[in-house]
Amino acid sequence: MATDVKVPQDLWQDDSMEAVITNWLASDGATVKKGALLAEIMVEKSQFEVAAPADGVLKITRQADAIVRKGDVIGQIT
Repeated sequence: MATDVKVPQDLWQDDSMEAVITNWLASDGATVKKGALLAEIMVEKSQFEVAAPADGVLKITRQADAIVRKGDVIGQIT
């Protein structure tokens, strides 16, 4: 069963703000552990990190430079 990797809901307050995936710290197809840092996202001038919600193999579904919002799915772990 796949687990979605989502942009965290609690990083900033304004629901209408957009963020940008600035960098993937893990490669597509990489084996990751729960809690490992997977990606960096930028909101205005603040950089945030997205951690793996589960152990497994990462499938990136949104590439670097993609514009995202809170709760958007950016990858999956199987």
